[in-house]
Amino acid sequence: MAGRYGFAKGLKELRFLFCQTAEHSSVTRSFLTRAYPIMKKNNPTIPIMLREAQGTLPRVYARYEFGREKAESLEGLSDKQIEEAVTKLVKDDANAQQTIT
Repeated sequence: MAGRYGFAKGLKELRFLFCQTAEHSSVTRSFLTRAYPIMKKNNPTIPIMLREAQGTLPRVYARYEFGREKAESLEGLSDKQIEEAVTKLVKDDANAQQTIT
C-alpha cells in the first residue's frame, strides 16, 4: 500500500471533507484512520487536510499545479473503492481538469 500513496510531483494538496458523526461518512473516517499515517509518512511536505463539518457528504479534492482541482465523491463507497479513488487522484496530475463547484 505504501507505493499507492507516493503522490505525483504536480500534486500540491489533498483535502478530505466529511461529517464527524454521520453514518454516510463512517467508511471515510475508517479509511482515513488507517491510511492517513501512511500517506503523510510517504509525502511529508504535501498538505493533507481533513475537514469535518456536520452533515457534509464525504468528498476528496486534489489540487495540482497552476490551481487545477479534481474532486471525487466518496459517498457510498467501500474502503477499497475509496482507496482506489484516492490513488487515482494522487497519481493523475497530468489529466487534472478544473472542477470548482
